[in-house]
Amino acid sequence: MRSTVSKSSDSEVDLLDDRDFVQLIDADGIRHPSPTIDQWVADVSDAQLADLYEDMVVVRRIDVEATALQRQGELGLWPPLLGQEASQIGSARALRDDDFIMPSYRENGVAYCRGVALDDLVRVWRGHAHGSWDPSEFRMAIPAVIIGAQTLHAVGYGVGILRDGADSAVITYFGDGATSQGDTNEAMIFAATYQAPVVFFCQNNHWAISEPVGLQATRHISERAPGFGIPSMRVDGNDVLAVMAATRIALDRAHNGGGPTYIEAVTYRMGPHTTSDDPTRYRDADELAEWKAKDPISRLEKYFESKDLLTDELKARVKAKADSVAAEFRAGCIGMEEPTIMSVFDHVTIEIDPVLERQRSQYAAYLANFEGGE
Repeated sequence: MRSTVSKSSDSEVDLLDDRDFVQLIDADGIRHPSPTIDQWVADVSDAQLADLYEDMVVVRRIDVEATALQRQGELGLWPPLLGQEASQIGSARALRDDDFIMPSYRENGVAYCRGVALDDLVRVWRGHAHGSWDPSEFRMAIPAVIIGAQTLHAVGYGVGILRDGADSAVITYFGDGATSQGDTNEAMIFAATYQAPVVFFCQNNHWAISEPVGLQATRHISERAPGFGIPSMRVDGNDVLAVMAATRIALDRAHNGGGPTYIEAVTYRMGPHTTSDDPTRYRDADELAEWKAKDPISRLEKYFESKDLLTDELKARVKAKADSVAAEFRAGCIGMEEPTIMSVFDHVTIEIDPVLERQRSQYAAYLANFEGGE
């Protein structure tokens, strides 16, 4: 499958570049030049690549810390992203500040890049709020737990961008399992119809909970989009540089009125679906070992080692950052102020709703019958 996307009004870039997927840095840390793709990341220096490496290490540390907090009873649930760091960091760092993000429930790495407060990453999972941050402040919606629903929200937002006459874009994240949902397919129909500036970003992590991707997709997932009239590309989701290039291509198309693009980032969920899941019940250990060898962080370390860039200074800087973030993250979670019972009515609607207010009043009267009220 071959698709093209415009870099400008008079030039096009072949997305697959004669490969099964776009890859610039392989699992052994070897940089593979690409005549058509390299131009999209020509400005990314080794120093900037080191910053992306730091992002991935820090996000993995957040993920490990959150999993530990859940095991210790501090969180009710946590959706790990272990193994998917390159997909999230590479795409998030390609976005403009005015681009909007419609995530699923696993995009904690994207939220970190957006500057969301560390304790807000766990506020929902600790059961303290309906949502964790102000979407308008960070240009990122709160996590969507209903599978695939956010794709329709993204298209609606994208149509709004068109009607406002703006040149920003919206990106929506979802997993391979969501591609079997009607919402996701309907979203692509509407996006193609309205030529909405939407980037559909599928993180194909190979497992929709306990169902392998091969059961729902006999061909590459990216091959579905052209049937809706949407150009698509398949990228090595464990290669942060290739992911950044792919996302920049799609965003350039959206920003310049070219409509939607579909990206399939081929990655792997090395941990459980959520902390309530036991992947050893359905996943072969050899498969996990195979993908650990393609780890997005270790491949960058190999790349840096080949160029004598993995210095003690860099390692110390990254470790210090990860340690600092982890400590702040844990303290913010454990020290979070307990919500009041009545706060369940807060932020349900933007404007005062008479029905909701009546329910609030009735429930307050009910609580008043008990010692201590709230």
